[in-house]
Amino acid sequence: MKLSTATAMLDAAHAEARRLNVAVCISILDEATWPMAMIRLDGTPLGAIEVATKKARTSVLFQTDSADFAAIGHPNGEAYTLENTNGGLTSFGGGVVLRATDGTVLGAIGVSGASVDEDIAIARAGAAALSA
Repeated sequence: MKLSTATAMLDAAHAEARRLNVAVCISILDEATWPMAMIRLDGTPLGAIEVATKKARTSVLFQTDSADFAAIGHPNGEAYTLENTNGGLTSFGGGVVLRATDGTVLGAIGVSGASVDEDIAIARAGAAALSA
């Protein structure tokens, strides 16, 4: 992933957060889970930094959105406590895996600080900039 791509996604996600009038942290990681871009809007709790990053990390490592990962990681799921692996994962929505047109995983975007539905919407807005 190029920095210009990560920046475009960050800008799109930031615009959606402003439209929703919510304070969030937005974290974009590459395919190796290394940080590419991050922003914490004014008023966002500090704890949202790690949560946003873990949502993105979960999405990259398991090549699925963190909301879908939650289906197997909940107490009655197939892999309850899986989130305790890999240095800690997050099993709720707000992480969106980023794929190239050929399906290759390029990284992920994670958002935290608003409701789960708002986090997902903001992450998807950022991800949409990848194909724009």
